[in-house]
Amino acid sequence: MRRTEFKRGREYTVQPIRAERAQKVYTCPGCSGDIMPGTAHIAAWQADHIMGDASALADRRHWHSHCWKIA
Repeated sequence: MRRTEFKRGREYTVQPIRAERAQKVYTCPGCSGDIMPGTAHIAAWQADHIMGDASALADRRHWHSHCWKIA
């Protein structure tokens, strides 16, 4: 259920990651805490990246769902 959201004047593509698909440890840019394997979270990237879609996807970040909501 990929969606588009606007935050801080920018457009982002947001992709929910289900717990069973989360298989790596990520560092949330919102709180700097670890997102452990098996934890549902979101991946977000700038939808209007100046270098195009491939660069935008490469720059994606994994966030705790709560951290993304309050960012």
